[in-house]
Amino acid sequence: MMSNEVSRSTLDTIQTSETARSGFDRRSFLKNGMVAGAAATVGAGALANSVPLFASDSKGPGVTKGDIAILRFLAAAEILESDLWEQYTELGGVQDGEESGVNGGSPLYMQALQILDGDMPQYIHDNTDDEKSHFAFINAFLESVGADPVDLSAFANLPSSKATGARDMGRLTNLMNLNVDTSFWTRYRSAANNPDLDRNFVFGQAENIVNRTAIPRTDDDLNGPAHIAPFNIPDHLKAIAFTAGFHFCTIEQGGSSLYPSLAQRVTNVDVLRILLSIGPTETAHFQTWHDKAGNVLSVVDVDPMTGSKVVFKQLSTNQPESLQSNLIMPEPCPFLNRKFPVCSIIRPTNTKGAAMGAVKALTDDGLFVGQSPDFFKAVRELAEAADAAEREV
Repeated sequence: MMSNEVSRSTLDTIQTSETARSGFDRRSFLKNGMVAGAAATVGAGALANSVPLFASDSKGPGVTKGDIAILRFLAAAEILESDLWEQYTELGGVQDGEESGVNGGSPLYMQALQILDGDMPQYIHDNTDDEKSHFAFINAFLESVGADPVDLSAFANLPSSKATGARDMGRLTNLMNLNVDTSFWTRYRSAANNPDLDRNFVFGQAENIVNRTAIPRTDDDLNGPAHIAPFNIPDHLKAIAFTAGFHFCTIEQGGSSLYPSLAQRVTNVDVLRILLSIGPTETAHFQTWHDKAGNVLSVVDVDPMTGSKVVFKQLSTNQPESLQSNLIMPEPCPFLNRKFPVCSIIRPTNTKGAAMGAVKALTDDGLFVGQSPDFFKAVRELAEAADAAEREV
């Protein structure tokens, strides 16, 4: 969710390793309103100047087709987030009745996550609960104004982890081949550059994480030597947990940017209120994970399955300012125009191409490795519709 402008060809050229499920009728899927694109017909409640089908004290324009397109894309994004957070919760979150499907988790993986903070399992649990509430609310609101909700369940065909604690079920997202963009760290510490103003500036990576798993794939990932304390946790598993810690930041930073970016295209006051109310919770998540990621230890690991090497460096107060572990507040930076004083802000928030940029970032992240061409087409159509929305007067 870092990039702001993405051309249609960017996602058209995505290579996937699986074909669409045999017998899958995409036309029927679209007709049923699961992932309808920009040209889909929505109910009367979604027409410009319409009256919402719920009691509202707000005045001004009704919910527009553009508003519906934005909400549908955000519902899809929250469904995808919920899918990945459920996988983290099953293995690393608090195991209680609030989250369906948990079955004891992976205790050693939880201990590895707790190197970052003792409350990591609780935070993972609560982040999952938040994301699920977001898509459930947005879908309910869509139905209240006569529009179709979003349902991506037909695409939940990716394999689960086989580690003890994970449910054996189809997934929408892949946490086992991640390329984690950790440039959020230096981007939020930069006092001179803003991605909205400096499109070609490259913000440095805090850690280099390429083709790594963020969850145990099997119980084999719980084994191996430990060269640094705590010695009861293999270094390989530490690296998996640290990958997860930075991935949490990457995902939630993207949400922090996406909501204010799309809010600039909204017409109806109630829809604007939804975006302005949900968006800050994504920022709260990001701030929490940003703080915890700073507690990584220096560890080197070569994945025995993929051969991918990662070298985590310990972030500390002795690092350059752009990487200090205790500097997690956004540094003031140029905003709107350099003629104004610097300002501490969410970044980026340029609205042009925001939805397609989010899809590209999630794709580059490796979250969709193994997804079908139909999945990419459906998500692209939702993003294009959201980016085509314009504020109406």
